[in-house]
Amino acid sequence: MTGKFIVFEGIDGSGTSTQADLLVQYFRRKGQVCYLTCEPSSGPIGNMIRQGMKGRVIFSKGENPVLEKGDLFDEQMAYLFAADRHDHLYNPVDGVINQVNSGAVVISTRYFFSSFAYHCSSKEDFTLVKTLNSKFPDPDLVIYMDNPVGESIKRMSTRAFADEYENERKLKQVSDNYSKIFSEYEGAFLSLNATNNIDTIHHKIVEKVESLK
Repeated sequence: MTGKFIVFEGIDGSGTSTQADLLVQYFRRKGQVCYLTCEPSSGPIGNMIRQGMKGRVIFSKGENPVLEKGDLFDEQMAYLFAADRHDHLYNPVDGVINQVNSGAVVISTRYFFSSFAYHCSSKEDFTLVKTLNSKFPDPDLVIYMDNPVGESIKRMSTRAFADEYENERKLKQVSDNYSKIFSEYEGAFLSLNATNNIDTIHHKIVEKVESLK
């Protein structure tokens, strides 16, 4: 297989990390060079985002005084994620584009779809996120793990730490946003019921991946 960029998306607790790990193992067993990555990335901006999500770095919160219904935290995250995404794709050390062009398969949990899902609560938000991400390339395949919010909340209940977005109200909005953006997306796409058996999901993913040209 030539180099590919494959992205997993889904609300928190939907099993994206589990399935991404299984797909990496699948490729490596076949002798295919494969890298696993994520957003926020491990780069300098991505690390700052992670600290902000944990509350270790303080960002502004509340409504934007200029934009109606604008959320200051989400707006800042939209800008930061776009900056991190640019570095994630194009940095010369371990950038996604260089790795794909070298013939590797790069699998990422989250990409710009997550910005539409997590950082938008109004028409203005969608316009902002679309502008910030307009020049980033579509992946070769998007795999969406469709999970009910209640199931995700149950799965996350054992986590030692919950970040800013791991709550029922936010995840309901995120789930609705995913439905909107993927109903309009025209690229290669696979939607899976995340409540199914892990192995069953993995086999469906492999079937789809093997059909890529």
